[in-house]
Amino acid sequence: MDAISHLLQQAQVRAVLDKRCLLAGATVMEVKAYGGTEAAFHFLLDGECTLEAGGERIALVAGDAVLLPSSPPHRIRTTGTGTPQVSIETRGAGIDLIRTDNDDAAVIDLFCGHYSFGSASGSLLLRSLPDPLVVSFGADDAVDSMTAVMRQEALADGPGTTAILSSIGTALLAMVLRRSPRDVTRAALWTAVDNPRIAAVIDAVLREPGASWPVEKLAGIASMSRATFLRHFVRQTGTTVGAFVTTVRLMTAADLLTDGDLTVASIAARVGYRSESAFTQVFSQALGTTPGRFRRDGR
Repeated sequence: MDAISHLLQQAQVRAVLDKRCLLAGATVMEVKAYGGTEAAFHFLLDGECTLEAGGERIALVAGDAVLLPSSPPHRIRTTGTGTPQVSIETRGAGIDLIRTDNDDAAVIDLFCGHYSFGSASGSLLLRSLPDPLVVSFGADDAVDSMTAVMRQEALADGPGTTAILSSIGTALLAMVLRRSPRDVTRAALWTAVDNPRIAAVIDAVLREPGASWPVEKLAGIASMSRATFLRHFVRQTGTTVGAFVTTVRLMTAADLLTDGDLTVASIAARVGYRSESAFTQVFSQALGTTPGRFRRDGR
């Protein structure tokens, strides 16, 4: 199984497309915050708008997708002119529709939703991603085909619409995570390296997180010198080798803590730590809680 499919399966991702927004004129739409195991996302099919979150303004154009791992309350502001418009929300069977309350043509076609993560490792995956994460798909035949189905299903809003849109939402996340770094406009993304040598290293660690991974061994997998490997890894992923290996190990450990009966010492050994105390220290620093308390809270 490839790295991204492995991550999404491990994180137990479920996509929910909450609303389709056809907004005209000068319209501002408030979006609520989501919980700690959920992440808001938006996918702009047509037009231009601005996403405002935490004092930051992000300009979006058609073909842009944005993921907000921390899911703060935020707003969408259209680039239309005139006085602010009132929007009407219509409840649907599979997806709700928000439309500006006038006869003006919509200036944006925007799908809004959220991802929920059913495993402990999903929360750690969220923490490892840029926040916000903005990807520009531009002209892409696969994305165009996907958006055509999204529009068709949102319009029909019939039997199976929820399931179909959920599957498309999950596919969209996979496409975001694998997107080339040149299309990720704000930060490097370790799931989407376009250097096959670095990708081989990432795949190796994901397959065996508990193995011993000294830098020299990873550099050998990449067929690079130590210095060249370290330089390319940071440039491609936006993180250090040590931080990446730790993230993958803790994702595995988090799932073992919540889904199994292994002792903390056994889990520590399984994910590559020589002692329970060393594992507990790293785990507590990363998650702000001990493995034992994390296990109790997750059950």
